Amino acid sequence: MQRSVDYVRALTAQARSTRANRHLRFALAGVAGAMNAGGFLAVHQYTSHMTGIVSSAADNLALGAVDLVLDALGAILSFLLGAACTAILVNYGRRRSLASEYALPLLFEAMLLLAFGVLGARLSGVEGLFVPATVMLLCFTMGLQNALVTKLSHAEIRTTHMTGIVTDIGIELGKLVYWNADTTARPHVDANRTRLATLCILLGSFFGGGVAGALGFKTIGYVATVPLALLLCGMAIVPALDDLRARARRRR
Repeated sequence: MQRSVDYVRALTAQARSTRANRHLRFALAGVAGAMNAGGFLAVHQYTSHMTGIVSSAADNLALGAVDLVLDALGAILSFLLGAACTAILVNYGRRRSLASEYALPLLFEAMLLLAFGVLGARLSGVEGLFVPATVMLLCFTMGLQNALVTKLSHAEIRTTHMTGIVTDIGIELGKLVYWNADTTARPHVDANRTRLATLCILLGSFFGGGVAGALGFKTIGYVATVPLALLLCGMAIVPALDDLRARARRRR
């Protein structure tokens, strides 16, 4: 039992390890894939990456569809605010030496997903409000999570969109199959096999999460986000409890 608690504590601990970073990225990539696919079934729009949303805003502006441009701008602003929220929470925890420095954004994300899962079915009947509000909520959540992983990996890895992941996989594959004909005159070209394996697992996690999210939403509807919220809460709850116990000891 204690080993399990220590493992969960290490996932979002201040002192980062390669193992903890790797496992947290895999889990969050799966969550992002599930949110993206399930969200698409809910509102018919992907919310995990801004490239398509920015492109659609440009297209709709050229076509004169001002209402769709405003929807896209709302989604972009929400993603940006989500990322800013993570920066605020992480720096708040860091300046106060909290054990939950990296756990706070995950707990906030879990609360948002839980609210969406519980209230989504009731609010889906509200004409003209549900779709843009849902898109903004999901974009905010994606920005929140993406910023957290960006800070953890020092801007090397993202989990909410796969463009950079697939690009890096292609680069490493190119290195892997490169034929080093002359090994004396030029530097030897070698692939980083560990990085390649990590990138492939991230891609697989996102895809697997997407399949699970789509099937879950198709089967049980908005409640499918509740297990995702519980997973995030489970990964972040131990450091938060550590902080609460430390605070209680200081008061005594």
